[in-house]
Amino acid sequence: MSSQDAEPSLYAAREPVFPKRVKGNFRRLKWWLMGFMLGAYYLLPWIRWDRGPELPDQAVLLDLANRRFFFFMIEIWPHEFYFVAGLLIMAGLGLFLFTSALGRVWCGYACPQTVWTDLMILVERWVEGDRNARLRLYRQKWNGEKIRKRLVKWTLWLLIGLATGGAWVFYFTDAPTLLRALLTGNAHPVAYTTITILTATTFTFGGFFREQVCIYACPWPRIQAAMMDEDTITIGYRDWRGEPRGKLHKTEGAGGPGDCIDCMACVNVCPMGIDIRNGQQLACITCGLCIDACNEIMDRIEKPRGLIGYLALTDETRERAGQPPKNIWKHVFRPRTILYTTLWSAVGIGLVVALFLRSDLDMNVTPVRNPLYVTLSDGGIRNAYDIRLRNKLGSDHAYALSVTPDDELTLRIEGAEGNVVTVPANDTLAVRVYLEAAPDSTAARTERTEVRLWVSDAGGTATGDSRVHHDTVFNGRAK
Repeated sequence: MSSQDAEPSLYAAREPVFPKRVKGNFRRLKWWLMGFMLGAYYLLPWIRWDRGPELPDQAVLLDLANRRFFFFMIEIWPHEFYFVAGLLIMAGLGLFLFTSALGRVWCGYACPQTVWTDLMILVERWVEGDRNARLRLYRQKWNGEKIRKRLVKWTLWLLIGLATGGAWVFYFTDAPTLLRALLTGNAHPVAYTTITILTATTFTFGGFFREQVCIYACPWPRIQAAMMDEDTITIGYRDWRGEPRGKLHKTEGAGGPGDCIDCMACVNVCPMGIDIRNGQQLACITCGLCIDACNEIMDRIEKPRGLIGYLALTDETRERAGQPPKNIWKHVFRPRTILYTTLWSAVGIGLVVALFLRSDLDMNVTPVRNPLYVTLSDGGIRNAYDIRLRNKLGSDHAYALSVTPDDELTLRIEGAEGNVVTVPANDTLAVRVYLEAAPDSTAARTERTEVRLWVSDAGGTATGDSRVHHDTVFNGRAK
């Protein structure tokens, strides 16, 4: 087959996107959010929080070695993973809520891919210049200038990636200690591996892939359509006002030209490289930069702002008919968003209540089933139980064990004087407990008796709810 008869390729080479610098309200908002989020990410591991001599003083710490999560005054233990699950559910519902109300506002302002891409583009602009300068550099042949600028840019990108990966590992162990170990080459290989992987992914995703991650790798653009309806506020082009496009001072024809002078400012500032005038597109992340660019042009040509802006389909229909748009609160508060808000609030309130009602002590009881019971020499019945006590306090603490009904059963702890044991600070203690019933008691003559094991504060210094119980069964002689 000749080259002339070959079928055309369905895939085109990627055209790099070089967004132009723009000023405006949405660009300022993105700078502030980027500064806040990056600052929080990089600085949180270095904030100290005094929890006492037995606990780490890092404010935010995922202590995998000791299987605990610290967030300022909150401490989450492994068996309390429902807190993490609840936070993930709240994050999902929050994403649904904001998408249904304001479109892809998460993608445009808070997504890590967007934030780090913004940072990489900022560095690129510092090194290579604004859009036209970067385009010229991209098209020119390799020479000393191009090599120098690319090496400087890539070095800065690598440093950003290194800071990103380094900050991540600091969340999992004491940050100052790990930093010293990293600098002296004494850190665990897992730390170096994690930093290397995150450095590489940040460097490539934020520096080179950019919008391609949003278009081809992220599933959210394809899911978010299910969250949106005709009342969702998103970015749109008012074509009934902008069309037909015409150059400034162009002689008016039939109907006259619209407000759009086809300056391409909205396209040149778009980090996704799309033309918002073509309507809603999967690639649009609703970052608002096209609004800033268009408003600046409208100010220059003395036309009203808002040719490109946030609007809903219902407002578009009303404006076409010459009617004022709906009040913004009618868009935000509607059945779908109210449902998401209700569910989000319910989960949040439930987590807060559970957080304040949880005890400083946990007890787990496992009956010994082999054998179910032992007949003593005097005819009495004895059952054995393995009990695990978890002390969540920052100091060793004494706890007393008891049983209900105590008039039927006698409790004895193996290897302990009395019914009091001391549990180490922030640790667990496993003990073997025996319950004994007299030969003529009801519990000894009954096949199964419901009992309740109690553990309570014996030192008088515990905080919060220091008395917990666990229901189990006492096995007597079978009939």
